[in-house]
Amino acid sequence: MDSQNKLVFFDMNQQTDILVIGAGIAGAGIAAQLAKSKRVIILDMEERPGYHSTGRSAAMFAMNYGNDPIKKLNRASWEMFQNLSPTFFPHPVLADRGVLYYANVDSKAHLDELIASADDLDFLSAAEAKKLVPIIDENECAGVGFERDAKDLDVAALHQGWLKEAKTNGGIVVCDAGVTAAKYVDGVWQLETSQGVFEAPIVVNAAGAWADEVAQMFGVAPVGLVAKRRSIATLPSSHPEQSHKWPMLLSAVEDWYMKPDAGSFLVSPADEDPVPPHDVFVDDMVLAEGLFRFSEATTYEVTHVDGSWAGLRVFTPDKTPVCGYASAVDGFFWLAGQGGYGIQTSPALSLLAAHMVLRTSLPSFADQELIDDLSPNRATLTQ
Repeated sequence: MDSQNKLVFFDMNQQTDILVIGAGIAGAGIAAQLAKSKRVIILDMEERPGYHSTGRSAAMFAMNYGNDPIKKLNRASWEMFQNLSPTFFPHPVLADRGVLYYANVDSKAHLDELIASADDLDFLSAAEAKKLVPIIDENECAGVGFERDAKDLDVAALHQGWLKEAKTNGGIVVCDAGVTAAKYVDGVWQLETSQGVFEAPIVVNAAGAWADEVAQMFGVAPVGLVAKRRSIATLPSSHPEQSHKWPMLLSAVEDWYMKPDAGSFLVSPADEDPVPPHDVFVDDMVLAEGLFRFSEATTYEVTHVDGSWAGLRVFTPDKTPVCGYASAVDGFFWLAGQGGYGIQTSPALSLLAAHMVLRTSLPSFADQELIDDLSPNRATLTQ
């Protein structure tokens, strides 16, 4: 563990301008923005930042991934990814990859709908797709949608870059500091943790799968967050000298995907099984179903699994993040429910959230419709 991420306090309170609960991609991203002008402390319950979701993500940047509010954040994030500070991001976090949205006969209608709703998806025949990913079984494939500009996303570099930026600007990360109680005294929140008491007038709830539980400690009603397991297996590549250049394969109905990774294939059933917030583990039967669907679509024979893991993806009922102040409790700001989009939307969502926390002029991409869609007080969370 990085010793800089752990501070111990004994008989005194640590006071600051803003407390951020959670050091995953959401907490790190907003802290990097807020620390430019405010004193910020990030509290995380684990021994290292990003343990549950961020650290277990095999992320891509795909402009067409997500609903309409997510796509707005995607577009804004794309511009920001091109202009990340080299001080904190010395190497590009995006790399060329591309995505093939794969369809068989049963899912061809879904593919047609996807292509019709997107501006940058090209239809390719099975034969054309096989030239890009040679293991595609032409007899099973009814065609693919090719998103040429989809990118690999270096999750660790992005997350560490946000943390480095926050720390450089005076932010402090405190690990092993789960919040156990909160009270509001004279306009200031007092948070009890195993590392001492922390005080600030504003608290950002970026606690991921635990965000609803955290909210209830503050007297804030939960928004209906659901943690869902995502499982991934590592398989040996059938073409280790070539496959690192292949596009990702993603089922048009999102019931499996394969992402080339160096000399391996990362294969997932794209599972979204609801689970209690915890240190999640792989369900072998669910993983086996995903591997079977992958093998049905390709000529690859699954005979050996090098490894597997699982992570949490956290969704609101309408699969749109919550970003904004709670309506009935002072100084409590929501930033949670990013689902499977939190990494790729983090530049835009972090910037937007920071402006909302500080109540300053919003970025140009943030129209009122987007603000309403992200509101933690929106009607879709209580229907």
